[in-house]
Amino acid sequence: MNLNSISAAVRDLGLAIGVALSALGSAGALDLGVARVDVTPREQIRLTGYGARTTNSVGVEQKLWAKAVAFGSNRDEPAVLVTLDNCGVAEPVYLELVRRLERKTSVRAERLVLACSHTHCGPCTTGWAPNIFSKDIPPEQQAVLDRYTRELLDKLEQVVLAALQDRRAGTLAWSQGRVDFARNRRVVAGQAAQFGDNAAGPVDSSLPILVARGARGEIRAVVANYACHCTTLGAEFNRVCGDWAGFAQEAIERAQPGSVALITIGCGADANPSPRGGADGGLALAQRHGEELAEEVNRLLGRRTIPLTNRLHAQLKHIELEFGPAFSRAQWEARAPRPGIVGYHARRWLARLDRGEPIPRTLSYYVQTWNFGEELALVFLSGEVVVDYALRLKQALDPARLWVTGYANYVPCYIPSRRILAEGGYEAEDSLWYYDRPGRLSTNIEEQIVQTLHDLVPKNFRTDR
Repeated sequence: MNLNSISAAVRDLGLAIGVALSALGSAGALDLGVARVDVTPREQIRLTGYGARTTNSVGVEQKLWAKAVAFGSNRDEPAVLVTLDNCGVAEPVYLELVRRLERKTSVRAERLVLACSHTHCGPCTTGWAPNIFSKDIPPEQQAVLDRYTRELLDKLEQVVLAALQDRRAGTLAWSQGRVDFARNRRVVAGQAAQFGDNAAGPVDSSLPILVARGARGEIRAVVANYACHCTTLGAEFNRVCGDWAGFAQEAIERAQPGSVALITIGCGADANPSPRGGADGGLALAQRHGEELAEEVNRLLGRRTIPLTNRLHAQLKHIELEFGPAFSRAQWEARAPRPGIVGYHARRWLARLDRGEPIPRTLSYYVQTWNFGEELALVFLSGEVVVDYALRLKQALDPARLWVTGYANYVPCYIPSRRILAEGGYEAEDSLWYYDRPGRLSTNIEEQIVQTLHDLVPKNFRTDR
């Protein structure tokens, strides 16, 4: 073989290797877009999450964000995950966002997730937890939060459109670690559970992450999920802040320059950060918890992540959860003179009865799943979901391929398990009054939600298959 033949053979081999490597690199490629929009209130506003606050906010400790990651091309039908630094939004806000996007884009409801961080230092939004202060909000303050909610809806739409516009070729992968600052907060004493630091109580310590990379391998976005209340900051802290979730996002973005960090919350409705509060309202601890989570995220990013090469399949089911037996009028009347939330809640429902309004028998609820083939299943549940749901799902479904998120799409109230309903306490009953619900939820709801998920999650994720 002469020199020209050898050179030609080398060129052909190089071309073949280049084609093979290109095909290998694009096997798991998909279009990815990332965006964020500042949703920090521009004026003083009532912060929600704690009923003890009596005035508007007194400043901004940290900016709040709406962030979005878009997956897939228009041909494949895109999906968008949106995270919001806020305690929660009411169902009309979620449905209006869905309506706008279905009118303007190819994103359908089953391919959109709106996940709240549940920070207790975010602004009130219209219609969410309307009894939180156990008294009517003054009209001038209500006008401010109504204005903020309208602007927030516009910004949520904006961040989705921006993420869709930003799409370009990239890859998606995931990994899973653990963080241990969540502590069960229910202590059963006597006839009902009380708030406490229950080191022996159940928590979900898992920390799954999604990593979106660009075509050159650069990290464009990181999504991390942890099952813990965003309540390191106490009620005495009356400045706008994202709490530990906000500080975690900042720490991840410092460690991964050019990236956007998003935090979703798992089934942590009965878990608080530990420790929390303190002389500064919990600010130093919130920063510490955020740094701790970010350190684990960065550790996972330094290891091999698991590529997601299959297309995303999405399902969403709207169901109605039954309430338990309703109070009689006589019971409402007996409760009405009582101070605080019990009396305020009763008086509101008596006023409805006087207007001839029926007492609702069910609660609107959304169960949603995404799965990337057999590689990863993501579950999204509305409301403040207690840990029993995640632990039960991780027994029935492969925990090595499962991601469970609460506070998704809208936050109607706490979603207790059968065990917690039997034990009683805040998550079972008292919390429902702040959400202006007519009574406890039925003991049947756990089976209804779990069965709905078994219908939606592909059977190849089941551990008994």
